Amino acid sequence: MIYDIEFETLPREALAAIQLRHLRTTLERVYAAVPFYRNRFQEAGITPNDIRTLEDFQQLPFTTKKDLRDNYPYGMFAVPMDNVVRIHASSGTTGQPTVVGYTARDINTWSELMARALTAGGAGPKDIIHNAYGYGLFTGGLGVHYGAEKLGASVIPVSGGNTNRQIIIMRDFGPTILTATPSYALHLAEVAEEMGVSFENLKFKYGVFGAEPWSEQMRHEIERKLHLKAVDIYGLSELIGPGVAVECHEAQNGLHIFEDHFIPEIIDPATGKVLPYGESGELVFTSITKEAFPIVRYRTRDITTLNPEPCICGRTLVRMKKVSGRTDDMLIIRGVNVFPSQIESVLMEIEGIEPHYQLVVDREDNLDTLTVLVEINERSFSDEVKVLQQLERKISINIKEYLGVSARVKLVEPKVIARSQGKAVRVIDNRKI
Repeated sequence: MIYDIEFETLPREALAAIQLRHLRTTLERVYAAVPFYRNRFQEAGITPNDIRTLEDFQQLPFTTKKDLRDNYPYGMFAVPMDNVVRIHASSGTTGQPTVVGYTARDINTWSELMARALTAGGAGPKDIIHNAYGYGLFTGGLGVHYGAEKLGASVIPVSGGNTNRQIIIMRDFGPTILTATPSYALHLAEVAEEMGVSFENLKFKYGVFGAEPWSEQMRHEIERKLHLKAVDIYGLSELIGPGVAVECHEAQNGLHIFEDHFIPEIIDPATGKVLPYGESGELVFTSITKEAFPIVRYRTRDITTLNPEPCICGRTLVRMKKVSGRTDDMLIIRGVNVFPSQIESVLMEIEGIEPHYQLVVDREDNLDTLTVLVEINERSFSDEVKVLQQLERKISINIKEYLGVSARVKLVEPKVIARSQGKAVRVIDNRKI
């Protein structure tokens, strides 16, 4: 099922015409209303009138998270504050948080996009959506909430945390769609098992999971433990929140980007050169319908590829591959680029361990060391020490063969690694670099 058949199935030529029209309007607005963009354009010797084609706008400079923080809190807003009806902010885990604003029209646009996303993920007006994304400054919870209401579905605004109570609500209220981070979804499964509640006896059909990179192996684990079909959703607060792109439940093969609202590019993260479809690189976005906080050529740091081929679901929107990692989450261990999601892919192939892990990076005698902490399951916990040592060696060998980097593997008891109610903390980097 498709929520907006008109715009989600447009021929590429018609979509490009819409993008160019909205792009030129956006560039005129930011040039007139946002000093940062006006100065950047002038430094590059470009005015909005110079952008006559979609290819022309590749001449424009990039926007980075540092630019947003340098203009904290409201310097990037393109409308007066009395037109702003909502303010959200990123978690601010490094440096200052990025602050974003919404007009009433932006909120309606966001609601429409999330209704599209939930529909692609298997939801409909008759569904009950258990929304375990966090509410507050984080955009996840309210984004899903407004989209569910726009769709006409029932929404349970349970947010994150209080996991035991969530299991009781799932059992008693009969929700059919689960929305959460993938790591929290697995935590829900773990707690449900402790409480004697089987997901097999619950009513979930689909789950829409995002806010952190997750592997295909983790998808299989979620589907097995939660007895539902799991789809990936992608979004950024800097663009609008969740609802920028989503997998369809029919194919689960790439996330459809809502290109009538966002223009995606893939660049070489080192040179900034735009790469063709199919090549892996850093994802760059331009929002073309946002009023309060439009953003031009924003470097997301997410690594993926783009595929323009129409999908079996009927959508003609370009698809992005599941994010494999981020350039700023990427670890360089003795010259080797390592993403947490790559380690996860290796771990998920190993029997006897749980999908809960943490990477600890240290520097000893001027050399980087990587330690992978991974939980064993209850069955393996009772094995002999010799058996567990063999399992550690096996994991270490697999990581070496797959990534070309040596890692110490340390098996830990079940439930030792701290659980997150939101994004999982996968990396602890103790190096002074």
